Amino acid sequence: MPLLPAEFADLEPFAAEWCLPTEAERYARRLASTMPQMQEFYDAAFARLEAALDYCDKQDWPDLPEDARALFHLMQSLVMVSFPVEVWKQPRVPDSGAAWAELINEPVV
Repeated sequence: MPLLPAEFADLEPFAAEWCLPTEAERYARRLASTMPQMQEFYDAAFARLEAALDYCDKQDWPDLPEDARALFHLMQSLVMVSFPVEVWKQPRVPDSGAAWAELINEPVV
């Protein structure tokens, strides 16, 4: 069963791994992914970013449909992999050692 709106069927191969509702889950997925996996996801999702944002902007946010919510989470995952792909060329923040920051509150989506 598709997770994403029909207009975004091309991103469906990434949905199961990257449609994650929390920052902690997205960060864990990033750390568990290889750079080729993140690059493939980034390339596909970045190409559809504007269309996804336009689609989500047209939705009724208090009652966001599940497929639109999944698309929004997928785009949040795109943000999570953008620095590793574009800048660091590795999943972890360079020179951060064992440092860790934990988000206490999540945005409501």
